[in-house]
Amino acid sequence: MDKKYDQLNIHQKMEMLVADMVDKGVRFRDALKEFQKLYIESAGRKFMGNKTKMSEALGVHRNTLHNRAKTLKIKKLSGR
Repeated sequence: MDKKYDQLNIHQKMEMLVADMVDKGVRFRDALKEFQKLYIESAGRKFMGNKTKMSEALGVHRNTLHNRAKTLKIKKLSGR
């Protein structure tokens, strides 16, 4: 990423991403699914698959995290 992008806040970065997705015709449901999947996988890598720490960081119950990962077909939460 270039320096200019790194200086943007999270909202500005997401606006750019969303605009690109709209231009490319990505459906809303598909965008939400992909975001959730990447978000959970990223937390899995950060917390090395510790579901308790992941659920605390994501602000969801541990069972909700498990069910969401199952729905999204995330095989490994650890990223190992």
